[in-house]
Amino acid sequence: MKLKNKVAVITGAGRGIGKSVAEGFAQEGADVALIARTEAELNRTAETIRAIGRRVFFIQADLSNPASVENFVKATLNEFGQIDILINNAGIQGPIGILAENNSKEWTHTISVNLLGTFFCVKAVLPYMIERRQGKIINLSGGGATSPRPHFSAYAASKAAVVRLTETVAEEVKPFNVQVNAIAPGAINTRMLEEVLAAGDSAGEVALSQAIRQKEIGGDSLDSVVSLAIFLASEESGSLTGKLISAQHDPWREWAGKADELNATPLYTIRRLDPFTIKPLLKELGLETGG
Repeated sequence: MKLKNKVAVITGAGRGIGKSVAEGFAQEGADVALIARTEAELNRTAETIRAIGRRVFFIQADLSNPASVENFVKATLNEFGQIDILINNAGIQGPIGILAENNSKEWTHTISVNLLGTFFCVKAVLPYMIERRQGKIINLSGGGATSPRPHFSAYAASKAAVVRLTETVAEEVKPFNVQVNAIAPGAINTRMLEEVLAAGDSAGEVALSQAIRQKEIGGDSLDSVVSLAIFLASEESGSLTGKLISAQHDPWREWAGKADELNATPLYTIRRLDPFTIKPLLKELGLETGG
């Protein structure tokens, strides 16, 4: 019961990763507050949480509306009296195709949901976490945050921005014992995969072939994403903060008790590659060759 007596706010909790994280948190003893766009999906998640034996509260709302987010956070505090964890999972893929042919309203709406929605949620919970001098914030990123993702420019740009927001806020709230990290979940089979397949050639040859392959083999482990979220939300992760962590590929299961060591390095962050950043990294990894 790694999250016993904790209250977690989880966005986009009606299906996919958000739903699985909510269920995983409940299994670890957390009560949960859920928000998403579809009430029927939220109801189904809430029924599962109640069956596990935990308390659940949910609101159907638009995360791109700051007033809706603020009302949800206030309602959660009224319901539970505390917020210990925030999971910013809600996101949309946005227009698929080359930027020159993207619908501008769809493009900017993607930024509103993925980036501004995350910003609104973080801004709403931080004053309370700062006052209590404790809190865990976890943002879902990946999807082109660390490398170009042609034909998905709105999604990639928004997710890269979420990582930089994560790193920046993490530095701001270090003095208040609030940790902020991001998860790259990997190639998980969600509704977004179906959107890529439906887009066909508009997704580009590389993305479409990857999607077809992912559909065939079943995608990456959703359990790894849930387990990483539990690690970051629990005391097990300690003061680890400001990192972008791959659920599928990084050795995070070995990081208990190593927060200070990891925080002192630029590993698992987004940085420009140049001699000033590469040499310290090579030294850190024991690969420095001199010169």
